[in-house]
Amino acid sequence: MQNYSLLAAFIPTFFLVSATPGMCMTLAMTLGMSIGVRRTLWMMLGELTGVALVAVASALGVAALMLQHPQLFQGLKYLGGAYLIWLGFNMWRAKAHLADNNTLPNVHPYALMSQGFITAIANPKGWAFMISLLPPFIDANAAIAPQLSALVGIIMLTEFGCLMAYASGGKGLRLFLSRGNNIRWMNRVSGALMIAVGLWLALD
Repeated sequence: MQNYSLLAAFIPTFFLVSATPGMCMTLAMTLGMSIGVRRTLWMMLGELTGVALVAVASALGVAALMLQHPQLFQGLKYLGGAYLIWLGFNMWRAKAHLADNNTLPNVHPYALMSQGFITAIANPKGWAFMISLLPPFIDANAAIAPQLSALVGIIMLTEFGCLMAYASGGKGLRLFLSRGNNIRWMNRVSGALMIAVGLWLALD
């Protein structure tokens, strides 16, 4: 039987955490600015899959082993960070025109999904956060599977809402910067943010 008081307390708690600017939210805003909200949905799919995996693995105790062997993260962190930095440089050098389809080079759905997935799972702070957050909201006297399903569902809905808000904000910034002769600055802002996320991922 579900402990609805714990679930009710978890909703505002995770919302405050999810809405806080971080790597995934910055990435959503940057992609919303550069390629639009609709195409950014592919990145969100990968990111949400990664967050769900981290949440389930954390609840099952796998994350404790991962945190004891941080070298397991290094390959993904460096690979993902290098890819984002490469995209950022290409965005920075993009010509000053407003492209409806390709501000980023070769932005295929699979690349966007991989980008979101790697960003979500390669952040040790995300694992540590889930380890510390989830246990207080799990009732040891009730079945674990239904509780975990409900918590992951809440996490997915909350994370998706925040990603959409950040991506929509990026799109709004794009429209603002597209007025007049600001396209070059939009490309440079997008590129700088992408490079910053890549460095954040690789060096954090």
